[in-house]
Amino acid sequence: MSRRYRIGQAIVTEEDPAFGVILAEAYRTRQRPVCLCCGEGAAMYIARIGEQFLVKRMPLSGSDHDPQCQSYEPPYELSGLGPLIGGAIQLDPANGLAALKLDFSLSKRGAQRTVGSPGQNEAPVKNEARKLSLRALLHYLWHQGGLTEWTAHWAGKRHWFQVRSHLLDAAATMTVKGGALSDRLFVPENFRLDDKAGIEQRRALALADIRAPSAGPRKLMLLIGEVKEFASARSGQKIVIKHMPGSPLMIEEGAWRRLQSRYASELELWQANDRFHLVVVATFGMTQSGLASVDELAVMTTSEQWLPIENAYEHRLVEALSRLNLKSVKGLRFNLSSMQPIAAATLPHRRPSPAALYIVPPDADEDFEVALSEMIAARPDVEPWVWRVAEGDMPPFPLG
Repeated sequence: MSRRYRIGQAIVTEEDPAFGVILAEAYRTRQRPVCLCCGEGAAMYIARIGEQFLVKRMPLSGSDHDPQCQSYEPPYELSGLGPLIGGAIQLDPANGLAALKLDFSLSKRGAQRTVGSPGQNEAPVKNEARKLSLRALLHYLWHQGGLTEWTAHWAGKRHWFQVRSHLLDAAATMTVKGGALSDRLFVPENFRLDDKAGIEQRRALALADIRAPSAGPRKLMLLIGEVKEFASARSGQKIVIKHMPGSPLMIEEGAWRRLQSRYASELELWQANDRFHLVVVATFGMTQSGLASVDELAVMTTSEQWLPIENAYEHRLVEALSRLNLKSVKGLRFNLSSMQPIAAATLPHRRPSPAALYIVPPDADEDFEVALSEMIAARPDVEPWVWRVAEGDMPPFPLG
């Protein structure tokens, strides 16, 4: 069924031949569409991706939509996002912007800090509900950008161009210490040899603000990119980012060893399958000589479809889900450790009720099982599906 929106005084549908023109004009005049899926409707916003205009869900508004609406999201308590809302993530309903509190710095004084943020095999982040770790910020951008969503209809249609556009679009709805997150985020554009000079000029302009000063604190920026390879440098290591040829990120030897230890699972997954992507999020600055130097970083492995995966079990799950025509949404940990259960994925539009898909790893202890039981019992409106890996193969999905 075609979706209906109220834009200004008019009610329009996606089937309207003039819908694209109406969206373009509403984008120009900064009007908010209202999705008419239920009651008084739910406010949305218009994003521009290339030459296309799209109506997108406002931050943290998924539960405001009807369960059968494409913008509906299952309860946030099923993932690591739930504990962050109202603390690390504070939504301003007046402007639709989410104010973020970070547990890492975007400026630097003195010696370099330890590279990395708590990984999924470590204890929970301190004050996990009050501040976002680097990994949690990456997860939030991925979630808000719609990059956790998938349906078989999108096969072959998600590439770095789309990933970058969705990340930048999501960042435009977030602030850090009163400033726009998008002003501190660099996501490399697709590299094209025929536009090499233009790309390098735009990159230099974007990074001009973090050139190393002769004295005082240095500004840092955030980078999100796909790792092409790790390579040795004369002193330490360097991270080569796809679409940034000739501009590696320098990382000291001790920090490199900590990265290998902290993110051993992610690196192992990435190395096991050449179709997987390894996404890095890093704070970085520029040295006096003009090199990019990493301060802190986190990494995330994704499937071929850019869906985040923690282990081989999740890969099997998302591969099976990717063949369904029914939309699935990948769950993310944000600040939570691997010792706490989350819904690995949800089927938000399953009828008669949404479904949450849980994976119990073979090394799960009694505390994990108790927490999982409590999570399932707290949401009787969501159909549970549980795969206990130690007990056998993945069970059939609850498709209704």
